[in-house]
Amino acid sequence: MLIDNIKTPDDLRRLDPSQLPQVAAELRRYIIDTLSTHPGHLASSLGTVELAVALHYVFNTPDDKLVWDVGHQAYAHKILTGRGEAFPTIRTYGGLSGFPKMEESPYDAFGTGHSSTSISAALGMATASELQGNTGRNHIAVIGDGSLTGGEAFEALNNAGVSKANILVILNDNGISIDRAVGGLHLYLTRLTASPGYNRLKEQVWQRLDHGERRHSIRFFQRMTFTAKTALLGGSNLFESLGLRYFGPIDGHDIGQLVEMLQRLKNLDGPKLLHIVTKKGKGLRTAEKNPVVYHAPGKYDASTGRQLGSGGNDQPLRYQDVFGHTIIELAEKNPSIVGITPAMLTGSSLCMMKERMPERVFDVGIAEQHAVTFAAGLAAQGMVPFCNIYSSFAQRAYDQIIHDVALQRLHVVFCLDRAGLVGDDGPTHHGVFDLAALRPIPGLTVCAPMDDHELRNMMYTAQLPGQAPTAIRYPRGCSVYTDWKSEFCELKIGEGRQLRKGTDVAILSLGHPGNDALKAAEELEKQGVSTAIYDMRYLKPLDTRLLDEVAAAGFRRIVTVEDGIRIGGFGEAVETYLTESHPDTAGKIRILAIPDKFITHGSVAQLKKDCGIDQAAIIAAATN
Repeated sequence: MLIDNIKTPDDLRRLDPSQLPQVAAELRRYIIDTLSTHPGHLASSLGTVELAVALHYVFNTPDDKLVWDVGHQAYAHKILTGRGEAFPTIRTYGGLSGFPKMEESPYDAFGTGHSSTSISAALGMATASELQGNTGRNHIAVIGDGSLTGGEAFEALNNAGVSKANILVILNDNGISIDRAVGGLHLYLTRLTASPGYNRLKEQVWQRLDHGERRHSIRFFQRMTFTAKTALLGGSNLFESLGLRYFGPIDGHDIGQLVEMLQRLKNLDGPKLLHIVTKKGKGLRTAEKNPVVYHAPGKYDASTGRQLGSGGNDQPLRYQDVFGHTIIELAEKNPSIVGITPAMLTGSSLCMMKERMPERVFDVGIAEQHAVTFAAGLAAQGMVPFCNIYSSFAQRAYDQIIHDVALQRLHVVFCLDRAGLVGDDGPTHHGVFDLAALRPIPGLTVCAPMDDHELRNMMYTAQLPGQAPTAIRYPRGCSVYTDWKSEFCELKIGEGRQLRKGTDVAILSLGHPGNDALKAAEELEKQGVSTAIYDMRYLKPLDTRLLDEVAAAGFRRIVTVEDGIRIGGFGEAVETYLTESHPDTAGKIRILAIPDKFITHGSVAQLKKDCGIDQAAIIAAATN
């Protein structure tokens, strides 16, 4: 096994070019075998194996800076850069991150858990190198899996094209993101890769040049291909119009061609873009046939690729699926309802509505800002958009939520999926900042369901006429009930509920953590501690009437629990009101929330324990 002897890219560079296909084959097999029992992002990394090998073979990493976008494409990169033995720990507590992480390795030039950032980061690095006099350093941004549909990528291209920065953008075009690729850019790239006239002409000219002529004829070849592309594709090339020298498209699995092309581009100054075409899931037939499912398939049989079952059918539905079924029910009765998602059609379960009502569901690509303002435009014309965005991705559209929706009091319903601690994806994906971020926005209703029935009721209430813009946040994974399909019930906005009576301790929760609070109350009862449970439902408006009742009851301890950041969150909102309106509660309140730090990756149970918001922490806060 060649990869057993590759501890750093220096070891890779000592190999003969003829050995590189074997290295790629071994890497691919290692990734397939490892992820079958240690789940991670499979299909994306299988598609970039040859690219990772070629990049580290040609460029002097880590001095040459390499940025992967999105970072879940970088598993082969991790193995080649000294993390091969630790690879089975990927995305586990205390193990390797599932994304490039600067503190994990000097070869991870930039952390990339969210998409569309690589070109901006690489351009910044290239500019810094120039200012520091390091003009020989290369800066490479690998952008793929739909990341080019993000607006930041185009902002960076616009800036890079007029710079003199030594930056190479590699467009990994696999025709898909997490879900199927959408939009005009996808159609444009398809035209670039599928023009038989252009590709035939390019290949004929290139084959007629020997290796020496190719090295000396690069500028001529560039001018010739630009003319050919303009003529055969019916217009100018988008990237060259922005000022980047465009090369490609080439086969991203032909490692010899990749190495040759990268060696030529390595010594070409200025901004340039190499367009490669790859197959997501390359090397595993099931992943190639169904790259959406095998983006992150969980456990599977390494020899056949068949997914392995995760349990019986008696488990509660995932919150995502409760949302997916519920929005169909609501949309069947309310023709104004539409669904919007930024490239998370399957993950959010909007795919269910897309199948039933394709004309009323819009996947806008990896473009959260556009998704929110697009929803605002729909609402301005009387529609009721349900804009489903993962909580940590909604951070990227904060201004649009404030300026385009809340300020204009437009009837948009934000469904913030993956709220709270998400587990193995780690700090880039934990949805812990939404409560604190949304709480200050005037006129925005913010709520969190404790279970699937509450999610259905909140969705039902939010779409009723006259409602304010609303954010409903809920966690990843299983809800509570197996009989999830409850009758709809309109909720009174800003009204919580008492779930359990008690006299000694009051536990106030927001959202799914209320289930841990109920279990803690049962244990406290066994210890002789009479515990009242309040599900507050709404962060904004806050149920101050219910808080007045809590204050008047004379509890010796009041505990709040949430799965959001403490600073500016639910607990602080409760504490502020109680201590100002009922000074005698000061000193009685204990806030359990995410501490002021970025939380690592690991199981949700382990992370809740670390953050002090699990059942044991609730019991301790009530008794200590």
